[in-house]
Amino acid sequence: MKSFILTLLLLVTTFTAFSQNISGRFSSSVYTFERFDSVNASKTYARAYQLLSLNINKDKVSLRSYMNLETNLTKEQQVDHPRLRFYNLYLEARDLFDIATLKLGRQPQFNSVIGGVFDGVNLDLKKGDYKLSGFYGANVPAYQKLELIKEWEDNYVLGASFTAYFLNNFRFMANYVNKNFKEQEYNAARLDEELNPIQVLIRNKSNQYEFVSGELSYSLKNIVSIDTRYDYDLNFEKTSKFEISGRYEEIENLGINVYYNYREPKVRYNSIFSVFDFGNSQEIELGGDYRLNPHYTVIAKFANVTYETENSQRITGGVNTSWGSLTYRKNLGYAGELDAVSLYSAYSFFEGLITPSLGASYTSYKLSEDSDKNNLMTVLAGVNYRPFRVLSFDLQGQYMNNKIYKDDYRFFFKLNYWFNENLNLM
Repeated sequence: MKSFILTLLLLVTTFTAFSQNISGRFSSSVYTFERFDSVNASKTYARAYQLLSLNINKDKVSLRSYMNLETNLTKEQQVDHPRLRFYNLYLEARDLFDIATLKLGRQPQFNSVIGGVFDGVNLDLKKGDYKLSGFYGANVPAYQKLELIKEWEDNYVLGASFTAYFLNNFRFMANYVNKNFKEQEYNAARLDEELNPIQVLIRNKSNQYEFVSGELSYSLKNIVSIDTRYDYDLNFEKTSKFEISGRYEEIENLGINVYYNYREPKVRYNSIFSVFDFGNSQEIELGGDYRLNPHYTVIAKFANVTYETENSQRITGGVNTSWGSLTYRKNLGYAGELDAVSLYSAYSFFEGLITPSLGASYTSYKLSEDSDKNNLMTVLAGVNYRPFRVLSFDLQGQYMNNKIYKDDYRFFFKLNYWFNENLNLM
């Protein structure tokens, strides 16, 4: 581990010495909240978060990093110690031989099945309207520690995708992904043959996702767009998800949206959850938006969700303005009954110098027609102050009240600094 960090520091130092540009963002924030140890006893905590996004650039090569240091400023929490998290730390080389981009290190990976970060390599080959990508690596350790995970053979990830714009306004993509998980061992209390409690070491097998996916999209600007996606689970040998969304907007000021999906619960292959009996769901939603003028747009949507033997409905309506938005949502049926109203407003004054914001929501819900009703109220108010283009300050107060958190107050303060410096090399 120490040799790995020393090697990394040497690489950063060497790369910085020959760099042409350094850019990124630094932010420092403080968050305060109250935690109850018992019904009548509580403590107030304050936590600090220091975030750094740093890019060191030289021609077509960059060293990219994204890290966060979190620590307690007041009382120490037993389950939440100070931690330094490395979300990204990778070397990127672009336009190699006018066709390839290579990334090596801890980097993000997002596709239709998995998402997050991994330690490994990613290669993109792009020529004209065609792109071929592949990646291989391993899951990152808990809390994004700067070290390689143990038992790589049980925690590897790999995948490939092919994208083509083979016809006007069409996009096609085929994707394969294989992600493995090594479950941690743990001790649990069990009963022996004489019904006496004993401690047993539980060892789970590795769990795996293995999918092939396909996407097909069509877009004709300001008229119609259609996106489809299909996921097939290779382990369970059945369809995992199919979805299609479309938007029609040829009529002036009017947009019509249609969405449908069929979904199976996503269960890891060797997980204990695979032995349970579970069913799929289907959802269809129809909605639209109408622009009254450049400052006001009215939206409305209705959705129906079908389970094996039950149904649930969802109604959404609201208005978006240049000052903010007002939204109402109602749920009916098997998924529970809910009424929710939310308001959010933010507007900049003096060419972005000051931007106050205000948000409020009230929710009333119950799990079934015969259940007790629960109410939830949240309020937030804040202001962003940006005296310079590269510097800003945020202050926000948060309030929440429900049957679990009574009169819960929280405060948040954040400083942001952006930098982009070109270096004069001798």
